[in-house]
Amino acid sequence: MHGEYKVPGGKLVVVDLAVEGGRIAAFRLAGDFFLEPDEALEAIDAAVVGLPADTNAAELATAIRAGLPEGAVLLGFSPEGVATAIRRAIGRAADWHDFDWRLVHPGPFAPALHLALDEVLTNEVGAGRRPPTLRIWEWDRPAVVIGSFQSLRNEVDREAAERFGIDVVRRVSGGGAMFMEAGSVVTYSLYAPGDLVRGMSFAESYAYLDDWVLQALRSLGIEATYQPLNDISSPAGKIGGAAQKRLGSGAVLHHVTMSYDMDGDKMVQVLRIGREKMSDKGTVSAAKRVDPLRKQTGLSRAAIIERMEQVFTTLTGATAGSLTDAELAAAEELVRTKFTTREWLERVP
Repeated sequence: MHGEYKVPGGKLVVVDLAVEGGRIAAFRLAGDFFLEPDEALEAIDAAVVGLPADTNAAELATAIRAGLPEGAVLLGFSPEGVATAIRRAIGRAADWHDFDWRLVHPGPFAPALHLALDEVLTNEVGAGRRPPTLRIWEWDRPAVVIGSFQSLRNEVDREAAERFGIDVVRRVSGGGAMFMEAGSVVTYSLYAPGDLVRGMSFAESYAYLDDWVLQALRSLGIEATYQPLNDISSPAGKIGGAAQKRLGSGAVLHHVTMSYDMDGDKMVQVLRIGREKMSDKGTVSAAKRVDPLRKQTGLSRAAIIERMEQVFTTLTGATAGSLTDAELAAAEELVRTKFTTREWLERVP
């Protein structure tokens, strides 16, 4: 069995192993990481051999750490990274290159249609009717998108939203509220088979699925890092956040919004939680909490998205795609029956 795991912001961990009598055998670790002293590699191999094949990732990491010689230095990887690669090998996880990816960049669409498309396209990928896909969003109006489990009244000042002409919608994934205006954010969704993140914890899958965009941002001169559980950040401040949902089809919906530009004053008027957090600091501090890509790069939003698409295509081999009439029709129906209904928006009042 063969497993690979690219540590986000780190190195590639590769494992080969067999399972005999329900236990791990013939284990070998490799990769482009750094490890001192040399004998630490054999120590890791020895720590893994003989463990039950159903040992979970946390227990694997503990065994590996206990087996390391005193003073061992691991650079670019960790016992947890090795454990994840092992679980992916035993679970026969897939890699980015095992799929025929599509890149779609349609729109602009209304906020509710974007959310409906997320549900439709994830289900289509899970059913095998659509290949795994990256979709770049374009907006036709401003919106506040709240998480699946957030309280509407606690998060949003509805009067302020109406005054500014801002749609308020609820997505299917968890996480926090996002303030979005056309041209001021960069949002994308990944619709991926569950096999891509097999063997990973939820926390690991967040970082793994966004490693490509960190590479794109770094190529633009941004020291982008992933801050658990779901933030993309830099030394200058937070850039954006991710949310994720595993649907019944087995597919993974993973979407991210990054701030290109922002109106901190308007955001604090519309988002109640943001207002409370910043009540003693003022709106200037509110804007500093999220550091927009425009300020960090000096580039247009279109140029940043173009670089993201280039990096994703290079890393995955993705080809250009489009939405089908059937997918759009299904999403429009979900807009009508779910995403614009009072029952959905106010399901957590």
